[in-house]
Amino acid sequence: MTRLLLRSCSRLALACLLLAGAAPLASALQNADPARGFLDGQWDRQQEIEAMFRAVPDPARLREYMEYMSEEPHIAGLGRGSLRVAEYAVEKFRSFGLDAAIEETEALMPLPVERHVEVLGPEPYTLRLTEPEVPEDEDTFDEGQLSPYNAFAADGDATGEVVYVNYGIPEDYEKLADLGISVEGKIVLARYGRSWRGIKAKLAQENGARGALMYSDPADDGYYQGLTYPEGPYRPQWGVQTGSILDMPVRPGDPLTPGWGAKEDREKLTRETAGTLVRIPVLPISWGDALPILEQLRGTAAPNDDWKGALPITYHIGPGPATVRIRTVNDWQVRPIYNVVARIEGSTWPDQWIVHGNHHDAWCNGAMDPISGAVQLMETARGFGELLKAGIRPARTVIFALWDAEEWGLLGSTEWAETHREDLGEKGVVYINTDSNGKGWLGMAGSHTLERFLNEVARDIEDPERGVSVYEAARARRLETAANPDARQQIEQSDDLRLAALGSGSDYTVFLDHLTMASLNLGFGGDSPGGVYHSAYDTLHWYLTFADGEFVFGRALSQLVGTAILRLANAAVLPFGFTALADAMSGYVEEIRETHAAMESPDAIDFESLEAALAALEAAGEGYEEALAGLSAVEAEGVLGSEAAVQLNQLLYTTERRLGYEEGLPNREWFRHQVYAPGLYTGYGVKTIPGVREGIEEEEWDAARFYVQVVSQALGDLTGQIQEAERILADLR
Repeated sequence: MTRLLLRSCSRLALACLLLAGAAPLASALQNADPARGFLDGQWDRQQEIEAMFRAVPDPARLREYMEYMSEEPHIAGLGRGSLRVAEYAVEKFRSFGLDAAIEETEALMPLPVERHVEVLGPEPYTLRLTEPEVPEDEDTFDEGQLSPYNAFAADGDATGEVVYVNYGIPEDYEKLADLGISVEGKIVLARYGRSWRGIKAKLAQENGARGALMYSDPADDGYYQGLTYPEGPYRPQWGVQTGSILDMPVRPGDPLTPGWGAKEDREKLTRETAGTLVRIPVLPISWGDALPILEQLRGTAAPNDDWKGALPITYHIGPGPATVRIRTVNDWQVRPIYNVVARIEGSTWPDQWIVHGNHHDAWCNGAMDPISGAVQLMETARGFGELLKAGIRPARTVIFALWDAEEWGLLGSTEWAETHREDLGEKGVVYINTDSNGKGWLGMAGSHTLERFLNEVARDIEDPERGVSVYEAARARRLETAANPDARQQIEQSDDLRLAALGSGSDYTVFLDHLTMASLNLGFGGDSPGGVYHSAYDTLHWYLTFADGEFVFGRALSQLVGTAILRLANAAVLPFGFTALADAMSGYVEEIRETHAAMESPDAIDFESLEAALAALEAAGEGYEEALAGLSAVEAEGVLGSEAAVQLNQLLYTTERRLGYEEGLPNREWFRHQVYAPGLYTGYGVKTIPGVREGIEEEEWDAARFYVQVVSQALGDLTGQIQEAERILADLR
């Protein structure tokens, strides 16, 4: 009945209806101080609008979207599955009253043709390389399932003795070297975990392996953690983690069009010159298929418990005597990508853009990854559509995007952002990313210039299970799980929760790391296991049984993200701050100094310029806070339409640009941000102040010294821009 009423209401009646549903929260906020960036005369109306919006997200709608979008496999580049989901999303956005379209691009996307692995001896065995259906889950019988493989692995036919390399990360190869064991000419067997799969393939190749296999050990992702699917949530015996091994820490996106849109009129690279493709065959396998290999390994036993998994064997490293043959053939084609983009033109500052994205493609049915996040975005967009029907339009332009081909290496978002790089460089204010969403506690990561702002928003969103705000719930969780007394004390002594720094692994990468646009990554988790990640068992049945089956955390995420967008869109002064950035960076510099001091015979590094720049940034940030506090009593009417306000806000949202360096990082110029980047050998994991930190870690002393000066100059430029913003604030008062 409510839906019928909403369709037939006048604008005024609709607004009243929405406000009635949101009355408890609106009244709770009635006496709250104005949120960051809001002026006298703005905040009361803003609270009404937020309450109207937060009344809209509906768990039933979230489930409705998920049921359709996860009904079939929808792998980017394969069949109509991805296009089917994109067309559904466009139809929904338009039904909400939004201007929406599919923006098509393309990228190199190889699909598997042949996959074969066999143990030649001592005891022959042919690997299954399949995930069997589960009778309790009808979606596992769907046609169109993709055979497990690693996207962008090379075609090849490789035979060799097997060496077990534990997690296949740098310290494991250091241990092998200590033991006198080489993988040159061998087949590497690594277990998933501790790092991203692409790093395991890259290190296997760099150490001379002919090929690589990766499996999920039950110690990390299986029966050792709990009951396996379908009885429990964890990965079963024949479950396989599919995924891309494109060298994303060097550059994500189409490997043939680095730094420009795939459909631009420029000559593409070849596969031979692409630079982000591995040159050996690599395949993922289940622990069921890994066991017959591990059972036949001898040689050195696992050197310590860290090298032992949970299989009922003695873990040996080899080499051999187990010998394996891997054969892979792929269909290397440029294939279409279907990004869905919906737009609401801003009423006051249309050339300032807030962008919210989540991907829609999956390696399978993808109920958890990514549909749990995609349905939140759609319901958030519906909330904005309801506000439009009530005659309420955001002051800044809001863009909702569902990206395609994220799983392949962030292809859709990267190609879209590179295509629109000039507009985004001029107009992009903030990018907000979501991906998978489960149940548990709010996870917050991103640009520290948005730390205070996001904490404010989190205080105003109710946790769906605990009767407190999501901020209070997250704070209690952090205190409970603090690694040590010092970490706990830091939480207790701070009013705000620290944002985690972002590395890579999702669609924020191009916006933050390449375009240096302030970005956030948000979602709930910690109480929903990920035991079917990138497998055929990531289905609606799994999600309803083991994750946010009531969709209450999906609703809370929609309320959180939508509230954040509304404040970013409507604030007279964009809610950036700089003291948290200075504080976080001071911690990063201290970590780097400790690493440097602990090294044996390190070259001298002079951190004085960097520390002086940080001190100046901290002072400028505090001065800006004082000026902003003095503006809150100013009447909004005289500010909103002024040229000074336009200039001020442009200064604020381009502050993140000052943290970029046009030449990028050593050997990966695509990564331009000088505070956040994935590590070259950590995959998704962040390396803060990466030019300096990695220079020291790799003992590239000239590079470390050079980037100390680059970062110092960037902080000096940022400080000057903050001081200019402070002067404009003073004039507005």
